Amino acid sequence: MTDTSQLAADGRLRHLITLDGLPRARIESLLDDAARLRAHWHGQRALPPLLAGRSVVNLFFEASTRTRTSFDLAARRLGALVVNFDIASSSTSKGETLQDTLATLEAMDADAFVVRHKENGTPALLAGHCRQAAILNAGDGNHAHPTQGLLDLLTIRDRKGRIDGLQVVICGDIRHSRVARSDVHGLRALGAAAIRLCGPAELLPDADEFSGCSIDDDFDAALAGADVVIMLRIQHERLERATRLDSQSYHVRYGLTPQRLACARADALVMHPGPINRGVEIASSVADGVQSAILDQVANGVFVRMAALAQLLGR
Repeated sequence: MTDTSQLAADGRLRHLITLDGLPRARIESLLDDAARLRAHWHGQRALPPLLAGRSVVNLFFEASTRTRTSFDLAARRLGALVVNFDIASSSTSKGETLQDTLATLEAMDADAFVVRHKENGTPALLAGHCRQAAILNAGDGNHAHPTQGLLDLLTIRDRKGRIDGLQVVICGDIRHSRVARSDVHGLRALGAAAIRLCGPAELLPDADEFSGCSIDDDFDAALAGADVVIMLRIQHERLERATRLDSQSYHVRYGLTPQRLACARADALVMHPGPINRGVEIASSVADGVQSAILDQVANGVFVRMAALAQLLGR
């Protein structure tokens, strides 16, 4: 599936698979819609039933807490019927293909499918088999996590007032991170001045995959002058297998501590997609400090997913 196939002929959002290639105007419209829905919710504690009569099916083939819960809340608060598909007891365990499962559920007039899968390209594959329903990628392999990218952009824009001209550092296991990829795509589209990717050399990507970004294994150097610092979760098993670093030694070299944060701008924003490994990629005093926007990211996730569902379902 090409990036342009996410948009219908009239420019409407048809699927949301990746931020790569999505026009700046479309990304900004999603952020603007999310901000409007958030303001309405905070003012009224209720929202217009934009998805009344619509059905949203959550197809999560990987474990998830934040993403699945926020999609569930987003759809229900806008009035949709939500079905959380039980993968373990579904016909996929009997050998049914994903395409046949999708066709079966679509025949029941499901309007949208929220898909998370460990294999790159699965949401795009399913989008290619949809007749009418919309596919929303909730994370596939290390390929993309577009709504995480959007909620990160919204959080930065809220705190900084803009994306244009900012210097952003992303630190951690970049090589295997779908969050890093979606963040980079969104930051580029909205005009970030510099994007620096940092981590142990073994966990950094090939340079040609992230053209236009600087790649460095020196975290202190990467932090100099940074406006935004996005820390990524480290998987302990992968860390030790790939780098022979343990959690403590990783924290010494790449953990965001108050002392290390001082290398960035005084008002630098601290972010993390969660779940957090405290004392590994980030110190508790930083995660809970005044520069942290981690809980803002969580809250914004619900409104970004509302905006995406509303645009996909034509309301």
